[in-house]
Amino acid sequence: MPFFKNPIKPTQAKIILSIFMGIAFAVIFFVGFNYIDVNTDLRSVSLLLAILMVVLVGIAFHFFKNQYSNELEVENLNNLIKEIKQNLNEALDTADYKSIYLANMSHEIRTPLNTVLGMLNMLKQTNLDADQKAQVEIADYSSEHLLQLVNMILNNSKVDDGEIELNLVAVNLKSDLSRLFKVFEYQAWEKGLELEFKFLFEEKNKFYVLGDSVRIQQVLINLINNAIKFTNNGKITIIVDQTVGIDDDQIVTFYIKDTGIGMRSYEVKRILESSGKLDTSEFKDYRGGGYGLSISRDLVKLMGGELKIESKENKGTTFYFSLQLKKTLNIEAASSEIKPILLNKFNVLVAEDNRMNQKVIKFLLEQQGADCTFAKNGLEAVELYKILDFDMVFMDIYMPDLDGYQATEKIKRSRKYAKHKTPIIAVSASAFDEDIENAKIAGIDDFLAKPIEVEKLKELLIKYASVDEPA
Repeated sequence: MPFFKNPIKPTQAKIILSIFMGIAFAVIFFVGFNYIDVNTDLRSVSLLLAILMVVLVGIAFHFFKNQYSNELEVENLNNLIKEIKQNLNEALDTADYKSIYLANMSHEIRTPLNTVLGMLNMLKQTNLDADQKAQVEIADYSSEHLLQLVNMILNNSKVDDGEIELNLVAVNLKSDLSRLFKVFEYQAWEKGLELEFKFLFEEKNKFYVLGDSVRIQQVLINLINNAIKFTNNGKITIIVDQTVGIDDDQIVTFYIKDTGIGMRSYEVKRILESSGKLDTSEFKDYRGGGYGLSISRDLVKLMGGELKIESKENKGTTFYFSLQLKKTLNIEAASSEIKPILLNKFNVLVAEDNRMNQKVIKFLLEQQGADCTFAKNGLEAVELYKILDFDMVFMDIYMPDLDGYQATEKIKRSRKYAKHKTPIIAVSASAFDEDIENAKIAGIDDFLAKPIEVEKLKELLIKYASVDEPA
């Protein structure tokens, strides 16, 4: 280990070495003057002085060696810093060039594409037979899809550069998104996949919401493209759930489910927890895979939500996120005719790590007369169960620290559960057969799929809460 870890300036080195040499010669002179007399053996004296000189030379050599090493290290570090600065400047220049190139290419592609769409629209106004109308419609949707891809590339680039601001406008989600989903329906068909989309809402409570329609569509384009890309056979299901309204706010939850290759647990964790861009090297067999997920995660966060992923390798993946949007135009108060089915005090423990999902299930359970206590992970759920009394537990399957299966097993081993046999209901956005089977193995009493259907929730409460079914 070197004596001097930090570099020493040349002037300091000369001073230190001069002091050291002076001390060394003083020691030699002192030894010679006090211990050498006429009777002393000259060979012994010579040997002693030789040893002292060897030690002196050795220390001096070690000192200069370390000093040279330090100076060399400083020089290498300075060269490395210069190289890094040069690479950084080149990377910034490249990024600026790519940004300008993308903007120019986007403009160059969209200009003729808009002309194609205009011509197709004019063609649709002419007298066409049924086959011709179908052909024009397919060409129209394909052109729309190409335009969406161009916009997605440009918009993703803006998000990547941090150049993004929300533009809140009144949005009719069903009207705005139906055409978008129809575009992807043709894309799925080309790959031999089925694509289904549903809008869940109360017919009597139709209203617009204030949201950034462009950004919502950008997230959906990324996620649906990803679902189709990673699915070789089966089905893509898109659900827009607008059934939960709280005062003047509407909680809208978007689900994109596929039957594709799925992801491993560490891949899901990396997507959700990574603070920067994703390493897409593991998606090399699927061009562009992973990049859109990173963009979507950041956009959902910007809009006040959180992207969630539930996936099974070789089974499929479900992406979902919730946004709390302000209602606007034709706002109607919640119907006062809703009668809770739980008439007595009923305490429910809800293990759910997503705050927006907590709001949804809290609203739905309180509508039925339940009091809710929330745990943000499996460990917290187990501890709360031990110290508080609950009549039912709703257990999210995918949670940090301790998942729903593990938390259920710990609860069932407790003395309190042995005495009360509290019903435990699993909650998951991906109700795979494997999930349901694992829930049974863990001792879970029933399974509730997201989006949560009010009637299914009522059935479970009636079944396990010992209440009479409403007339």
